[in-house]
Amino acid sequence: MLYLLDGLDWGTAPFRALVARALELEAGAAPRRAPGKRLGAVFLNPSLRTRTSIEAAAGMLGIQPIVLQPGTDTWALELAEGAVMDGLTVEHVKDAVAVLSGFVDALAVRAFAGLVDPEEDRAEPVLQAFVDYSTVPVINLESARWHPLQGLADAATITRRLGPDPKGEPLVLTWAPHPKALPAAVPNQVLLTAAALGMQITLAHPEGFDLDPQVVARAGAIAADEGGGLTVSHDRACLREARVVVAKSWGGWSGYGRRDDEARRRAELSSWRVEERDLAPDAGLMHCLPVRRNVVATDAALDGPNSWVIETAHRRMWTAAAVLEQMLAEEM
Repeated sequence: MLYLLDGLDWGTAPFRALVARALELEAGAAPRRAPGKRLGAVFLNPSLRTRTSIEAAAGMLGIQPIVLQPGTDTWALELAEGAVMDGLTVEHVKDAVAVLSGFVDALAVRAFAGLVDPEEDRAEPVLQAFVDYSTVPVINLESARWHPLQGLADAATITRRLGPDPKGEPLVLTWAPHPKALPAAVPNQVLLTAAALGMQITLAHPEGFDLDPQVVARAGAIAADEGGGLTVSHDRACLREARVVVAKSWGGWSGYGRRDDEARRRAELSSWRVEERDLAPDAGLMHCLPVRRNVVATDAALDGPNSWVIETAHRRMWTAAAVLEQMLAEEM
């Protein structure tokens, strides 16, 4: 049974094949349809691009999407094993997933990190519950650690812009300011994506705003295997050396348990905002959206000739279609 949990579930070569297939679909290739199939998509957190793109991609393939928001249009879910359910939660996730997987041909789920307990976020309790209790394939629509559909769209834009083999091209993933600590699923995914493409990655952030060392080590090993590499820098000057700059804010891994101190530090780091002058003339700027304009990056950078932001968002539909083809469509 196929799962898509971190984007590299099937290996780096299949990852690149999915990216190539998404670009073929965008260019007009006929999709492999899956008429009569049903996709259950459970959103425990808000979504614009992920929800819209997965529904549009499903419709393109003849798949019926069934979208649910626990606590809004279904019962609030209890996640804890062995919980005494005498509070606000009404239905346990093990019962909900077991039932839903009897109605659909694949399940997708979106559930953000809690940013309170680092080991709990590493354990991916919601995503893992869907894997444990589902009898059909599971697709991660963003979890505590990963956002594979965003990663595929990022890879599609990078290869569309730099060529099908961007091995060795310099990419900088830069921390950016934000009013609050954010989950690290997207920056984690950027590292895996660039590593799978064999790029030379620089992870740039102020001291104290590190990413999970397990994720950094894994991405570094993959990058080395694919002909690239990964280094860490605390100097923003590295942005000028990149062909691709990915801007994103995140709460530091070492900031777990001391978010108040981190917030005070973050308030002093507005200089990490990405501006047009930070980018080399031939560089592209990427961000997953939504973006706090003139906080994370300036209007001039986001709307200027270096911006690849909107085109990447549009590719979310084509990469979702490539995934659904792989998991649910019949062979032509």
